[in-house]
Amino acid sequence: MKAFLTVLILLMGLGFPPALSQTLGPVVPKATGNPHPEGNLFMRINHSKLLLQDRNLTVRLGDRNIGASLKACVACHTSTDKNGQPIPINADKQFCSVCHEYVSAKIDCFQCHATVPEKKTEAFLIPKTSDSNALAAYLKETSE
Repeated sequence: MKAFLTVLILLMGLGFPPALSQTLGPVVPKATGNPHPEGNLFMRINHSKLLLQDRNLTVRLGDRNIGASLKACVACHTSTDKNGQPIPINADKQFCSVCHEYVSAKIDCFQCHATVPEKKTEAFLIPKTSDSNALAAYLKETSE
């Protein structure tokens, strides 16, 4: 125990060697978008709760106008390869997988959700309306 405490005190007094300090946490790829208004620490701590809240608003209440949706996360945090093509966000050494692997957490979002940003098309824009006839017409139009 004395030897451990001696080594700990020496490390604290001398500072951690650079190689050791760089391996203490995951190396996360940089985001391409603007910083989170709440800050990165807030997002690291609360992202799973926020994703669940957004899921509840979207799936259970039908609110498709979520500003910080999973789609928005993928758009900002997806890296590109040397040809400029998006690399899946959950691929090895990519944004989601780096942290989730570090804490041994399973990523299950992408069993259903896209792992790369979608090309914006009007086919994905579902009208928000309480008029059931308009919604039925839209659904018929998109199924043809």
